[in-house]
Amino acid sequence: TSDVYEKSTGKETTETRWYISSLNLNAEQSLHAVRNHWQVESMHWMLDMTFREDESRIRKGRGPLAFNVMRKIAMGLFKQDKTKSASIAAKKKMAALDDGYRSALLESGIKMR
Repeated sequence: TSDVYEKSTGKETTETRWYISSLNLNAEQSLHAVRNHWQVESMHWMLDMTFREDESRIRKGRGPLAFNVMRKIAMGLFKQDKTKSASIAAKKKMAALDDGYRSALLESGIKMR
């Protein structure tokens, strides 16, 4: 069972989730496996919804990998940016229209090293 906080309603509920696996895992290992899986799924969902990755027509050579890496870098820059209180989609739009904001994002990425 797990407690779930529903942001839209402000209510907390308890849910039981069942998983089927052929792996011989204890409870802690299962917890980590499930959380890691959903972290990856969440990232893929974000890439698809915000950057329309599944609709990309880039198919030849190293283009798909290069653009996947650039989308992930952009997503990381948007996530770590605390100067704007907006969704990643909104920040993406702001960066497209505002040279100063885009420069600040790129500079913050360079400073992370």
